[in-house]
Amino acid sequence: MPVLPRVVVAAALSAVAIGAVAGCSKFNAAMGQQQAIVSFKSGATLADRLAVRTTCGKLPAVTVPSLPDLKRYPYALQELTFGVSDADDSQVANLEKCLDRFPSVEGITLQDSSDDS
Repeated sequence: MPVLPRVVVAAALSAVAIGAVAGCSKFNAAMGQQQAIVSFKSGATLADRLAVRTTCGKLPAVTVPSLPDLKRYPYALQELTFGVSDADDSQVANLEKCLDRFPSVEGITLQDSSDDS
Protein backbone atom coordinates (compact mmCIF):
# COMPACT_ATOMS: atom_id res chain seq x y z
CA MET A 1 0.00 0.00 0.00
CA PRO A 2 1.41 3.42 -0.89
CA VAL A 3 2.32 5.74 1.97
CA LEU A 4 -0.38 8.33 1.26
CA PRO A 5 -3.35 5.93 1.59
CA ARG A 6 -1.86 4.59 4.85
CA VAL A 7 -1.74 8.13 6.22
CA VAL A 8 -5.35 8.71 5.16
CA VAL A 9 -6.48 5.43 6.76
CA ALA A 10 -4.56 6.21 9.95
CA ALA A 11 -6.07 9.71 10.10
CA ALA A 12 -9.58 8.33 9.57
CA LEU A 13 -9.11 5.74 12.32
CA SER A 14 -7.78 8.44 14.65
CA ALA A 15 -10.81 10.62 13.94
CA VAL A 16 -13.16 7.72 14.70
CA ALA A 17 -11.33 6.96 17.95
CA ILE A 18 -11.40 10.62 19.04
CA GLY A 19 -15.11 10.80 18.23
CA ALA A 20 -15.78 7.69 20.28
CA VAL A 21 -13.85 9.06 23.25
CA ALA A 22 -15.67 12.40 23.01
CA GLY A 23 -19.00 10.59 22.86
CA CYS A 24 -18.08 8.52 25.90
CA SER A 25 -17.04 11.59 27.87
CA LYS A 26 -20.38 13.25 27.14
CA PHE A 27 -22.17 10.07 28.15
CA ASN A 28 -20.11 9.81 31.34
CA ALA A 29 -20.79 13.48 32.11
CA ALA A 30 -24.52 12.80 31.93
CA MET A 31 -24.21 9.76 34.17
CA GLY A 32 -24.40 10.57 37.83
CA GLN A 33 -26.27 13.81 37.28
CA GLN A 34 -28.84 13.92 40.05
CA GLN A 35 -32.19 15.62 39.67
CA ALA A 36 -35.03 16.49 41.99
CA ILE A 37 -38.35 16.34 40.14
CA VAL A 38 -41.04 18.38 41.90
CA SER A 39 -44.69 17.56 41.24
CA PHE A 40 -47.55 19.87 42.08
CA LYS A 41 -51.08 19.33 43.32
CA SER A 42 -53.89 19.83 40.85
CA GLY A 43 -54.98 23.44 40.95
CA ALA A 44 -51.45 24.76 41.47
CA THR A 45 -51.14 28.00 39.55
CA LEU A 46 -48.27 29.20 37.41
CA ALA A 47 -47.55 31.77 40.15
CA ASP A 48 -47.29 28.91 42.68
CA ARG A 49 -44.83 27.05 40.47
CA LEU A 50 -42.72 30.13 39.77
CA ALA A 51 -42.58 30.94 43.49
CA VAL A 52 -41.25 27.45 44.23
CA ARG A 53 -38.74 27.70 41.39
CA THR A 54 -37.50 31.11 42.48
CA THR A 55 -37.33 30.44 46.22
CA CYS A 56 -35.95 26.90 46.31
CA GLY A 57 -33.73 27.39 43.26
CA LYS A 58 -31.56 29.81 45.23
CA LEU A 59 -30.39 27.18 47.70
CA PRO A 60 -26.72 26.16 47.71
CA ALA A 61 -25.86 23.32 45.30
CA VAL A 62 -29.30 23.51 43.65
CA THR A 63 -29.49 24.50 39.99
CA VAL A 64 -32.52 25.45 37.95
CA PRO A 65 -32.71 25.18 34.17
CA SER A 66 -33.53 28.34 32.26
CA LEU A 67 -37.16 29.34 32.20
CA PRO A 68 -38.97 28.16 29.07
CA ASP A 69 -41.03 30.51 26.90
CA LEU A 70 -44.31 30.17 28.80
CA LYS A 71 -46.32 31.81 26.02
CA ARG A 72 -45.26 29.09 23.60
CA TYR A 73 -45.20 26.30 26.20
CA PRO A 74 -47.84 27.14 28.81
CA TYR A 75 -47.65 23.67 30.38
CA ALA A 76 -43.86 23.60 30.61
CA LEU A 77 -43.87 24.00 34.39
CA GLN A 78 -46.23 21.16 35.24
CA GLU A 79 -43.20 19.70 37.00
CA LEU A 80 -39.99 21.41 38.03
CA THR A 81 -36.58 19.84 37.70
CA PHE A 82 -33.83 21.00 40.02
CA GLY A 83 -30.27 19.86 39.49
CA VAL A 84 -28.76 18.50 42.70
CA SER A 85 -25.64 16.75 41.39
CA ASP A 86 -23.33 18.80 43.59
CA ALA A 87 -25.60 18.67 46.64
CA ASP A 88 -24.78 16.61 49.69
CA ASP A 89 -27.45 14.94 51.83
CA SER A 90 -27.98 17.99 54.04
CA GLN A 91 -28.40 20.27 51.01
CA VAL A 92 -30.99 17.91 49.52
CA ALA A 93 -32.74 17.89 52.91
CA ASN A 94 -32.76 21.71 52.82
CA LEU A 95 -34.38 21.57 49.39
CA GLU A 96 -37.04 19.23 50.75
CA LYS A 97 -37.65 21.61 53.68
CA CYS A 98 -38.00 24.51 51.27
CA LEU A 99 -40.49 22.58 49.15
CA ASP A 100 -42.47 21.62 52.26
CA ARG A 101 -43.23 25.30 52.84
CA PHE A 102 -45.35 25.41 49.70
CA PRO A 103 -48.84 23.87 49.96
CA SER A 104 -48.99 23.53 46.16
CA VAL A 105 -46.12 20.99 46.13
CA GLU A 106 -47.33 17.42 46.03
CA GLY A 107 -43.98 15.67 46.22
CA ILE A 108 -40.38 15.31 45.16
CA THR A 109 -38.67 12.46 43.36
CA LEU A 110 -34.90 12.16 43.39
CA GLN A 111 -33.44 10.42 40.37
CA ASP A 112 -30.35 10.03 38.27
CA SER A 113 -30.63 11.86 34.95
CA SER A 114 -30.06 8.55 33.16
CA ASP A 115 -33.52 7.53 34.49
CA ASP A 116 -35.12 9.98 32.03
CA SER A 117 -37.48 8.34 29.61
